[in-house]
Amino acid sequence: MMDEKFLPDKELLVKAVSLLCEEIPAGRADRVSSNFPVDGMDSSEVIDLLAPQILADAAKLGAPTSIAHMDPPTPTITWAVSLWNAALNQNLLHPATAPFALEAEKTVIKWLAPLFGMTGGHMTSGSTVANLTALWAAREQANVEQIVMSDKTHLSLEKAANILGLPVLKIGTGSDGKLLVNKLPDDLSRSVLVLNAGTTSTGMIDPLEAIGIAKWTHVDGAWAAPMIFTKYAERLKGIELADSISISAHKWLFQPKDSAMVLFRDNESASNSISFGADYLNEPNIGVLGSRGAKGVLLLATILSFGKRGLAQRIEGCVRNSEILSHFVANDMRLNLFANPETAVVVWRPSEPDYFDLVLNGLPEGSVSTTRLDGDLWFRNVFANPSADVETYLARLEEILKKSSTL
Repeated sequence: MMDEKFLPDKELLVKAVSLLCEEIPAGRADRVSSNFPVDGMDSSEVIDLLAPQILADAAKLGAPTSIAHMDPPTPTITWAVSLWNAALNQNLLHPATAPFALEAEKTVIKWLAPLFGMTGGHMTSGSTVANLTALWAAREQANVEQIVMSDKTHLSLEKAANILGLPVLKIGTGSDGKLLVNKLPDDLSRSVLVLNAGTTSTGMIDPLEAIGIAKWTHVDGAWAAPMIFTKYAERLKGIELADSISISAHKWLFQPKDSAMVLFRDNESASNSISFGADYLNEPNIGVLGSRGAKGVLLLATILSFGKRGLAQRIEGCVRNSEILSHFVANDMRLNLFANPETAVVVWRPSEPDYFDLVLNGLPEGSVSTTRLDGDLWFRNVFANPSADVETYLARLEEILKKSSTL
């Protein structure tokens, strides 16, 4: 006898989608009890209970002033395909259960890898895992004994080093936040050099001409690697010489979290070095993850929907918006710009430190984040949202600045 909780319920699904398309006021929800329920509820009642909490309370990442973090909205096509994925629950560990899901991932990797000079790779659950996988391959294949990175490198690389038992040497950065190549050790013959294509705090690209001076070079392209599609691809010149690259698909490829990939210049050797078999597997398991879902299907659907041109247009629009903001800041004596943005991350602050909180509290909620650089607090805007309205943001900022001048 089939369990009705596992059967398609068109009425329930239509209700869920309808609520998704509505504006649900925040703060009207009945909270979930702190007690573990003894008996279950009707699924429709569960939807009624959770919708105000899930849909109303969450940040709207596609809102016009959502420019605070590296978290974009997701295209509608991914909502639809995510529904299919949830229903099918395919596991790429077992090819027989997920034949098309495997094909989808192989297809998107085949499309993307050559753009970066790579021969292949695989998807992961985020760039933390992608970075760990790349450094693991470097240790196994190249016998590296040390990881060298800038002091602005994402914490996931230090986590990976800790897991792998490899020491870390941190190199200083210049006033622009980029790794100082002249501070690197003379001998990197047993080292992995990590270079950033878009640091988390400031979006800076480390000097990619340093690729090749170490035994293995890994580029953390979690944020900015998708600029390869755009007219700004020249900013990534040299990335094709890296041994490995990580990319967060849930950033500038607009995927639902969590989604990323690791790419290798010599994918066959790298994959072989991190593959394991078992009696219950028909094929070796490559990488950190065992069971994993059909993330490639969502990315395939997005690429089919957007095309390369559509991806480029949306990323270029984000970059243009960042340039509008940075131009405003650079030409206003009331504000300081950290550096000209390279990858649509604008870091700035009021010239008068006493006005920091006034500006922060006056800007639209969810429109700005903060970061601390060399002990100083700065504002940080990240243009990951193709629907951002930078002019509305600037108008509000101008209002705040005029108010501050009267105090």
